[in-house]
Amino acid sequence: MKKKNSVENLARAHVFYNGHVQGIGFRYTAERLALELGLVGWVKNIADGRVEIVCEGPRETLELFLKKIAESPLGPHIKKRVCEWETPTHEFGDFSIEFCL
Repeated sequence: MKKKNSVENLARAHVFYNGHVQGIGFRYTAERLALELGLVGWVKNIADGRVEIVCEGPRETLELFLKKIAESPLGPHIKKRVCEWETPTHEFGDFSIEFCL
């Protein structure tokens, strides 16, 4: 039986959010939720109006993170979410907001 936080259980979520997702505190909310859940990675606004998130952690925790974003006050502003599950790279030490457009 695998441990819940074993290396085999770790995943990487690469997520793009479309809608009215910039200028509403999306990055700060995502950062707070990720840090509360112990996830690592980053969130940033991108020039085309979307928000991009790359985060790593246990797959179940990542799914909870995505659910919490959808159920937060941000939810009504999200028109579309595209999530690709990838192999984690273990390159992050924490979760941060990237400020580049």
